[in-house]
Amino acid sequence: MTTDLAMEGLTVPLRALRLLALDFPDLPAPEVRVTPIYPTRLEVSLHDDLGAFEPWRAALRINRDAVDFHSQSDGKTWVLEAYADFAGATVRLIAYGAARAAKGSSVVRIGC
Repeated sequence: MTTDLAMEGLTVPLRALRLLALDFPDLPAPEVRVTPIYPTRLEVSLHDDLGAFEPWRAALRINRDAVDFHSQSDGKTWVLEAYADFAGATVRLIAYGAARAAKGSSVVRIGC
């Protein structure tokens, strides 16, 4: 962990965030996290709306096959997660949503 990092040390993810806001102003508003623990990472979280993941995935040019799907909270919450390189930063894109009761199928369709 880096404890003596100045704001200048976070310019990579902050620049990526700025470019995302300029280039894709219509993307759903996320929760954003930048931390000196991972000084080149921008974390973008979407809560309560798995559908908001798709426009972000497309904007970041993340291949559908690179998206990880899993559940948490005893299967009550579905999670979509992927990583991308954007403007020199590693972007961690993650979305959380309530699990749906699927009739006879546990297939999640991304970007269809």
